[in-house]
Amino acid sequence: METAAPISASDDLAQPALPLIEHDPWLQPYAAVLQRRLDRYQQRRREIEGECGTLTRYATRHQLLGLHYDGRRRGYWFREWAPAAEALFLTGDFNQWDRGYTPLTRRPDGVWEVFLSEKTFPNLVHGSRYKVHVVAANGRRDRLPAAVRRTVQDEQSKDFSAQVWRPETPFQWSDQTFRVANCVKEPLIYEAHVGMALEEGRVGSWREFADLILPRIQAGGYNVVQLMAVAEHPYYGSFGYHVANFFAPAARFGTPEDLKYLVNEAHRRGLAVVMDVVHSHSVKNEAEGLGDFDGSGNLYFHRGERGRHPGWDSLLFDYGRPEVQQFLLSNLRYWIEEFHFDGFRFDGVTSMLYHHHGEGVGFGSYDQYFGPEVDEDAVLYLQLATALVRELKKSALLIAEDMSGMPGLARPLAEGGLGFGYRLAMGLPDYWIRQLKHQRDEDWSLGGLWHELTNRRAGEKTVAYCESHDQALVGDKTLAHWLLDARIYTGMQHSGAPDLETGRGVALHKLIRLVTLGAGGEAYMNFIGNEFGHPEWVDFPREGNQWSHHFARRQWSLADNPELYYHAWRQFDRAMIALERRTHLLAAGPARLLHLDDENKVLCFERGGLIFAFNFHPERSLPDYRFFAGTAGTYAPVLDSDTAEFGGFGRVATGIEHFTQPDEHGTPFLSLYLPSRTAQVLQRRR
Repeated sequence: METAAPISASDDLAQPALPLIEHDPWLQPYAAVLQRRLDRYQQRRREIEGECGTLTRYATRHQLLGLHYDGRRRGYWFREWAPAAEALFLTGDFNQWDRGYTPLTRRPDGVWEVFLSEKTFPNLVHGSRYKVHVVAANGRRDRLPAAVRRTVQDEQSKDFSAQVWRPETPFQWSDQTFRVANCVKEPLIYEAHVGMALEEGRVGSWREFADLILPRIQAGGYNVVQLMAVAEHPYYGSFGYHVANFFAPAARFGTPEDLKYLVNEAHRRGLAVVMDVVHSHSVKNEAEGLGDFDGSGNLYFHRGERGRHPGWDSLLFDYGRPEVQQFLLSNLRYWIEEFHFDGFRFDGVTSMLYHHHGEGVGFGSYDQYFGPEVDEDAVLYLQLATALVRELKKSALLIAEDMSGMPGLARPLAEGGLGFGYRLAMGLPDYWIRQLKHQRDEDWSLGGLWHELTNRRAGEKTVAYCESHDQALVGDKTLAHWLLDARIYTGMQHSGAPDLETGRGVALHKLIRLVTLGAGGEAYMNFIGNEFGHPEWVDFPREGNQWSHHFARRQWSLADNPELYYHAWRQFDRAMIALERRTHLLAAGPARLLHLDDENKVLCFERGGLIFAFNFHPERSLPDYRFFAGTAGTYAPVLDSDTAEFGGFGRVATGIEHFTQPDEHGTPFLSLYLPSRTAQVLQRRR
């Protein structure tokens, strides 16, 4: 397969219009580009199916490479792809780490192999440690196999080794009846990191997360767990984004069986599990990773500067190389089949899509999505990746992290899209931080807020969120921290009247989350602990903090204490999520603006038969406030941010139905009491 040349928008336009263009006529000048992308994908798909039958049968690199037991011959096959290497040897405790004792033989396709019979190597057993010794133009080096499925680190030397993993009793799955489509109508995503999930100052495990944290997520009403840092990464503080071993679950959290236990337990509780997969780059460490594996300088990655990410200090995959394409596709198949993951959140899609990786680039023109800046090989890889995942699991969740706004990213392949199901609304958390950091409350523009919430590509489902792990990292602040600053430590007692600053922070934290859920997308995401306003930032153990876990944990006891506002925030979040699950408002189409009053800071909109009424004014409460209701009828309150249970003042009487009244033209209006910094949600009864 040849690497694609840049696609020109001036190519022949004599093609029937793609559905993507019919949906967005502004794409018409780029019809040829979109068609050529689709044609290239279809041609590559035909090549693969001609060779292997299906994409699934093509995605088998993990079944070839690495260490595999052959029951018929009673021994292990080991294979490694290293076409430019001069020699390969397998070394480990099974041969006393003799680097020359077990040579591999090179095949014509550049794969090296050796068979190790049980009779000759009786010490090669479950738990054995090993490496592959590579002799190449860059010297003699011990490496971890590219498709290694488990690595372990020596406590003294800190050196990583591959480990034979073949337990006597395979894990017994009990999730055969679990179906994503039955449990996830609209994704309510709980983004989580297993290692920092405990309150105790240490690294948590897969099993502890399953037993202690999954019940909390289930109780919160979320239906999708998005796991970060699943694949092995040498540096804990990378948040899992500098992956070294793409087929190995992170051993610091436990064994592969422990991860299977987590996924199985999530499925038992009706929770889908999505993996945060990192195919956008890889760690540059050669001792643990894939860098310059065979001495050629461009085995898995581009050669020279093109193979180095300017901002991440990492290596960039060559998506145009068939073996790399197959390696990454096989990785997706492996996680779905071996660990029963229900889909993927693809990290760093912007970096993948563009040669400039989005570094210092503002996206303001359609030309930028279809010009020479685009890496067409990455486009093709993502098309194949989404197609493969759908082939493996039809109802799988596929989420793209892209800040460029690439058209069609979350549209079907047949329409000219890239096949993702959802895209992250990455502008929303940035917007909220800007508001809190640079704008006085009384200067908030509700027109600007409405634009930010609703300015997304029609027909492409969006995951709305007001903060994620990015905002929680050290150097930034969570919304709770921006809102309360030092009071997040001293002013959170829920007794008596709060001071003005605490009252402001408690109120706005609820309003920001509710308006984002209500109008921001077709799915919703929360980062672990932020549902109750977890204090402080996330800072993993490092030399600069004396290797402390103090900021790499979650203080659940704060949310469990009814005397603290953290508890009130958690209760509000649960009520908000329960409202969505009960009404399916995220599936009801875009929110419809009913009323916007910038002077009084009132915003009202309708979605799924619900009316959301917000008063963002810092001081002004509005009795008998009249606004257009959209549809005549009787409306009952179903959520009030100001109730005492949610840390409010209880200024609105509960259980009172409201009737629309027509004006002189028959237009239905509602009249409500809107206290300052509160929100109410009403549902039409009849």
